[in-house]
Amino acid sequence: MTNFQQSSKLKPNKKEIARLKNQALILKAAETIFANQGYEGASMNSIAVAAGVPKANVLYYFKSKDNLYETVLETILAEWNLGLTDISRDDDPAQALTSYIARKVRLACEQPMKSRLIANEMLRGAPFLSSHIREFTRPWFRGKVAVIEHWIESGKIQPINPEHLIFMIWASSQYYADYQTEILILQNKLEYEEQDIIEITQSLKQLVFAALGLSA
Repeated sequence: MTNFQQSSKLKPNKKEIARLKNQALILKAAETIFANQGYEGASMNSIAVAAGVPKANVLYYFKSKDNLYETVLETILAEWNLGLTDISRDDDPAQALTSYIARKVRLACEQPMKSRLIANEMLRGAPFLSSHIREFTRPWFRGKVAVIEHWIESGKIQPINPEHLIFMIWASSQYYADYQTEILILQNKLEYEEQDIIEITQSLKQLVFAALGLSA
């Protein structure tokens, strides 16, 4: 292979870059529109306007509103699972849970729309996510439960229901997204600041660690 061929092979594909950029713009706009207007109130046209792309582009990448809505939801779930995805039986529980709690709190404070979108979908009976949850989230969830059970059996943490431990972390962290307005009013704030994220993370960590017999 010549040097020219090598350099050409390394050059990014302009069409691929454009595709990824347009898809990112559309998904971000769709996330906001769906969160603010709900599934029924959102339209492909309003999403196209918010994304700054022609409606034809939205339909090219996402064939229907259903397809776009489902993609937005599945992308959020995949992002939320990060931080606990790669934990193993040999990991230190304190380090693994600290990382996961910190990520969940930061996402809740910095990207509350994502949490509200999922919450709205669940309140509707998860018509778009039920299959995804069964096929992908449930196996993932069972894998994490098995790891926590091993930590308990190994004496690394105090006995606790692993399922409810995960649910509690979800509920505690996502409250700061779903009820952001109430929290900010009660604390006489306009928005979350970095110090708030640090303090929320530390408080939730202390509660979880106390229940598990871990040192904070």
